[in-house]
Amino acid sequence: MAAHAGAKPKAASGRDRYLDLLRSLALVRVVVYHLFGLAWLSIVFPSMGVMFALAGSLMARSLSRPAWSVIRGRLRRLLPPMWAFGAIVLTGMFAAGWKPDKAQGLWWWAKLFNYVVPFGTPPFPWTVGSKNGLLEQTWAVQAAEPLWYLRAYLWFVLASPLLLKLFRKVPWAVLAAPLALTAVLGTGVVTIPGDTGSVITDFVTYAACWVLGFAHHDGLIQRMPRYLLVSCSAMVMAFGLWWASGHPTKDGWDLNDIPLAQAFWSFGFCAILLAYSPSWQALPGKLARYDRLVTLSNNRAVTIYLWHNALIALAVPILDQLWNIPYIGTRFDGFFTQTYDEWMFVLVWPLIGVMILSTGWIEDVAAKRSPRLWPDGRSKGRKKR
Repeated sequence: MAAHAGAKPKAASGRDRYLDLLRSLALVRVVVYHLFGLAWLSIVFPSMGVMFALAGSLMARSLSRPAWSVIRGRLRRLLPPMWAFGAIVLTGMFAAGWKPDKAQGLWWWAKLFNYVVPFGTPPFPWTVGSKNGLLEQTWAVQAAEPLWYLRAYLWFVLASPLLLKLFRKVPWAVLAAPLALTAVLGTGVVTIPGDTGSVITDFVTYAACWVLGFAHHDGLIQRMPRYLLVSCSAMVMAFGLWWASGHPTKDGWDLNDIPLAQAFWSFGFCAILLAYSPSWQALPGKLARYDRLVTLSNNRAVTIYLWHNALIALAVPILDQLWNIPYIGTRFDGFFTQTYDEWMFVLVWPLIGVMILSTGWIEDVAAKRSPRLWPDGRSKGRKKR
C-alpha cells in the first residue's frame, strides 16, 4: 500500500477546518460531560475517540519527517503545559495537607515523576483539606482525572512510528487488532491489575481510533465504498451498544466505564465522521461565525483539557458566594439551587478564559512560537487587510 496514495488534498494553510471543528466539539463535550455527568453524552458524541482519531491523522501526516524529530516535537508541545499544571496542582495538594505515603517509601516519590512525564498514573489524594475548606475535599481527584488522556497520548506518540509502518503493510490487521485486544480485556478473559492494567486498557481501547486516523490520512477510508463503510461501522457500533446494554454502570450506559463498548462504538462513530470528511479550507455558511472560537480552542486544546475539571471544582465555591449577598441569597435561593449546574456551566467558560490568558502562552513557547494571549486568528486577519 502506497504511503500516501489517495490522501485528500489539504488546505493551503495546512489546517483542515472540518477536523478543527470536530476537535472543538470534542472539547466542549468533555467539559459538559464532566460538569453534568450525563452518561448518554458518551454515546451521542464519543469525544475521546474523536480526539484520538484526529491526533492519529495528524501524527501520520507528521511522520513524513524523521520519526525521532516528530516524537521530540510532540513531547515538547505536550509536556511544558503539563509541568505548569503539575506545579500548581501539586503545590495546592501539599499546601492542603497531602503527605508522602510512608508505606510505599521511595516508590511513592518515584510515581510523582508521572507529573513530569506521564508514563503511568500520577498519585493524588482521594480527599484533601478540611470539610469546611474553600474547595471540596475531592478536588484533587477531579483535577487529576484528565491526566489519563495525556498518558495514553504519550504512549500513542511513542508507538506511532512502528504502528504506522505496520499499518502500511497490513492495514486491516492493524485496524482490527486493537478491537480484538479490547475484547480480550473487556470480557475478562485476561485481567491485568493495578496501574499497568489501566495504562494497557486505555491504550487498546482507543488504539483503533488512533490507527483509524492513519487510515484517514492515507486515504484508505476514502477509497472504501461508502455504503460498505457505513454498513460495517453500524454493525460495529451496534455490537458496542449491545455490550453496554448487558454491562451498565451505576450511571447507566456510560461508555467511558465500559471499555469494550467504548472501543467498538467510538471506532464505528469515528469511521463515519472521517468518511464524510469534507476537508474544509474555511468553515462554511453559518459555521463561519464560530471561526474564532474554533481557532482559539484548537490553539489552546491542551490548556483547556488540562484545566477544565479543576476549574469546574473551583466554580463551586465561587457560586456559593451568591448566598452571601443578602438580597439575592434570600430572594432567589430556590432558583439558584434548582439551576446550580447551569450556573456552573455559565461560569466555567470565563474561568477557562482566564486560564488561557494566564497559562495558555506556554503552549506557544513549547511549540517555539511567539507567545500569544488570545490566539483566535483575529490579529492574523487584520494583517491581511
